[in-house]
Amino acid sequence: MLAEIFKTLSDWYMSHINYGTITLLMAIESSFVPLPSEIVIPPAIWKALDGHMNVYLVAVFGTLGALIGACFNYFLSLYVGRVIVYKLADTKIARMMFINSAKVKKAEDYFLKNGNSSTFVGRLIPGIRHLISIPAGLAKMSLKSFVTYTFLGAFLWNITLSILSFIAYTQKELLKQYMEEISLVLLGLGIFFIIYLIWKNRKKSVNEKVQHES
Repeated sequence: MLAEIFKTLSDWYMSHINYGTITLLMAIESSFVPLPSEIVIPPAIWKALDGHMNVYLVAVFGTLGALIGACFNYFLSLYVGRVIVYKLADTKIARMMFINSAKVKKAEDYFLKNGNSSTFVGRLIPGIRHLISIPAGLAKMSLKSFVTYTFLGAFLWNITLSILSFIAYTQKELLKQYMEEISLVLLGLGIFFIIYLIWKNRKKSVNEKVQHES
């Protein structure tokens, strides 16, 4: 179900790429919805390189969206508190979005260990990037510091994606030549990831059952 929603959203975005949709999807990506920024920035950069948008503004609006989404998580955590955040993280909807209390705890531990700078560095780490604003809110981090570190981290991430997208654009003829092979590899990785998730969940269930019986 979630995959279908992302597929529909991706198809819609590909037909409506503009500064507004870039901001919107990057805001979603930086909230608790696991929408990869890798499917937002690269297509926009390619469109910009074709002359339909400005490359620099793609990065700017992508960063603006990331900041909006991060602020949503920050204020949500700031006002609802730690107990409610952890309860929400273990709901069925959160699990559908690959979020649970263990992941929130991981982000919180990372934040506490690395201090305010973790808001900057965390923006560059997969699995931490879209959750790091939650412990920032729980810890009542200064809004000024939060916005500054989040903006810098998100901007650096978007610049990195933009550079990689530019490199891919210059090699697009080569990519087209091997598109079938690339698609098969990506399909294989997707299947492997799904199998891994199923195995991980089953292993967790078995461990919980053993602990309960003991």
